[in-house]
Amino acid sequence: MVTLRRTDHEHRIEIMPLIDVIFLLLTFFIYAMVMMIRAELLPIEMQAFASGRDAVPAPAITLSLDRTGALFLDRQPIPIENALERLREALEVQPDAVVYLAAAEEGDRDRLPAFLALYDQLAYAGLDIRLVGRPDD
Repeated sequence: MVTLRRTDHEHRIEIMPLIDVIFLLLTFFIYAMVMMIRAELLPIEMQAFASGRDAVPAPAITLSLDRTGALFLDRQPIPIENALERLREALEVQPDAVVYLAAAEEGDRDRLPAFLALYDQLAYAGLDIRLVGRPDD
């Protein structure tokens, strides 16, 4: 009968491959986090000026055309025919306000002529209108 000789080896845990894997995962996650941040401006230390004051954003008035074709002036529904007079009333209350015109992207394509006619009517009245959209990919 054949007997097998077994030698008792001491069991050990190799730590070096484990450290390699940990550093690989750490490098991957650090790189993934860096790629998630959009860096459009350099982080610079700003100068301090004695004559400086806080920036105050200009008040805004928003005209929104939703996907059903309803028009809203600062979240209040208004008829599209009265848009110019309601906007002028709002500008009398806030004369330094900036007027934004936005339209929902989803929805019926029949809204485009109404949107363009509204923009044309407001621009013809001499109002400075800013269109709101999302950045193009």
